Amino acid sequence: MKTKYIDLIEQTYYFPQEEFNLNKNHLEFHGIDLMKLVEQYGAPLKFTYLPKISDNIQRAKKWFADAIEANGYEGSYNYCYCTKSSHFKHVLNEALSNDIHIETSSAFDIDIVESLKAAGKITDDTYVISNGFKRERYVENIARLINNGHKNAIPVIDNYEEIDLLSNQINGKFKVGIRIASEEEPKFEFYTSRLGIGYKNIVPFFNNQIKNNEKVELKMLHFFINTGIRDTAYYWNELMKCIKVYINLKKICPSLDSLNIGGGFPIKNSLAFEYDYAYMINEIIAQIKQACDDADVKVPNIFTEFGSFTVGESGGAIYEVLYQKQQNDREKWNMINSSFITTLPDTWAINKRFIMLAVNRWNEEYERVLLGGLTCDSDDYYNSEQHMNAIYMPKYKKDKPLYIGFFNTGAYQESIGGFGGLQHCLVPSPKHILIDRNEDGEITTEVFAEQQTSEQLLGILGY
Repeated sequence: MKTKYIDLIEQTYYFPQEEFNLNKNHLEFHGIDLMKLVEQYGAPLKFTYLPKISDNIQRAKKWFADAIEANGYEGSYNYCYCTKSSHFKHVLNEALSNDIHIETSSAFDIDIVESLKAAGKITDDTYVISNGFKRERYVENIARLINNGHKNAIPVIDNYEEIDLLSNQINGKFKVGIRIASEEEPKFEFYTSRLGIGYKNIVPFFNNQIKNNEKVELKMLHFFINTGIRDTAYYWNELMKCIKVYINLKKICPSLDSLNIGGGFPIKNSLAFEYDYAYMINEIIAQIKQACDDADVKVPNIFTEFGSFTVGESGGAIYEVLYQKQQNDREKWNMINSSFITTLPDTWAINKRFIMLAVNRWNEEYERVLLGGLTCDSDDYYNSEQHMNAIYMPKYKKDKPLYIGFFNTGAYQESIGGFGGLQHCLVPSPKHILIDRNEDGEITTEVFAEQQTSEQLLGILGY
């Protein structure tokens, strides 16, 4: 009978995989020996593998280029990075090295854009698509960016007041987009997104506030649904409704030339993950072209705003199992030396799944366990990737340390967890490492942030 951890993985999944391999008894991630990383920097440990950001951007660009060529599509494609997924400088620098554009969502985002411009990372030709509900500070910052000559800044109108708010601050003519308030899936607690303007109100809104406004030029229609880009009847139905709005608007607004289909590409959350990105992109392009051709309307330039897809698969976290608690005859709790609530908040907040694997001891027997965090909160646990009610790990042995890794955690976790701020039960944020490759392909590492100290936390608290 095969009872080793390596046997379990090989029987359950295709293994090894593109990013995961085994080197003797240790797990490798993109060729990085994770145990060597632990030996050098300790655990708990967060890391960002920067080359994966560029890899995913280039993959998406190729998929769209192939679909555009295959369908004879005459519009262009523009890849935007959704900055709220991760605002870190190292992430933006890596992403922008791939000739992409930016999507912002709040006032301070514009300050980041201006910092990147000053550093030469972006230019006035870089599209800055500004989404979100815009209040005074956000409007002021967008206006400052445009007034200082950023010709490709496009605020996307989210409510009926924003045209006037922007017009009062911006000198001269400016471009805008309009966000469609999509209808949500039936399982949602509400029918229509709070973001944007309803389908039936788009054309009247254009006629009332934009058509005869000499300062405003409508360039873009924006579409996004919460479930993301998935091969479901719901998605294709909403996309077709959006295309119909674009066609109706294009017939009365010649300046409209772009359709922003937002973000929503899923990322790998299991070794069994399957998603046909190329098929989805080709089908989207084909459907837009078919509808526009049927209506005798020029096809739009396509924009996307990928956030999690850009940065998610670059991140990871490694923990040490400190202790095992046998709480009844069938439940064993492996206690990690950190907290899920603070370091991977999506596991607690929305039952988000991440790839989870042992880092070492793959050639030893496994057992069924539960994983618990250090805080005194009953919700600080990770229950089997939230889908099987069981986790299998190499057997706990007090004299043989066990390390576990969570992968593809690079989107949202730091900002939701409050990086650099207070943490639940004052469990400190772990050390964060940046991993890159030099021109010769050799792995390089540097410390981005040390583990939080008690002095830092007490300073925030006013002690």
